[in-house]
Amino acid sequence: MAHQRQPGQRQLRVGEEIRHVLAQLFLRGGLHDPALAGRSITVSEVRMAPDLTHATIYVFPLGGENVAEVLEGLERAAPFIRGEIGRNVRLRLTPTISFREDKGFDHAERIDRLLKGTHGPTS
Repeated sequence: MAHQRQPGQRQLRVGEEIRHVLAQLFLRGGLHDPALAGRSITVSEVRMAPDLTHATIYVFPLGGENVAEVLEGLERAAPFIRGEIGRNVRLRLTPTISFREDKGFDHAERIDRLLKGTHGPTS
């Protein structure tokens, strides 16, 4: 059984700083990729590698629509996004970044439907 270490205070602090930079970038519409235009994207969490060289960014588009398309757009915009992180977060090296879908929203919605006694859309 593998033991997974809890993130340190520095990892958590840097991850939160990056999350704030991205939230502001997405809020002001700073990305011009067609897959991202006009979309509201929530950054729920940023997990940092222990050495702070990589950030995994968990996102979810409002309404959960076209998640794969949004993730592809974010990957295309990654060099620009990384530059924004480098300009706004004080680190010796700017971390590489990757994007993942935050599945927590789906899980919470499923639990909510179960609690309300509905099982999703009916045909």
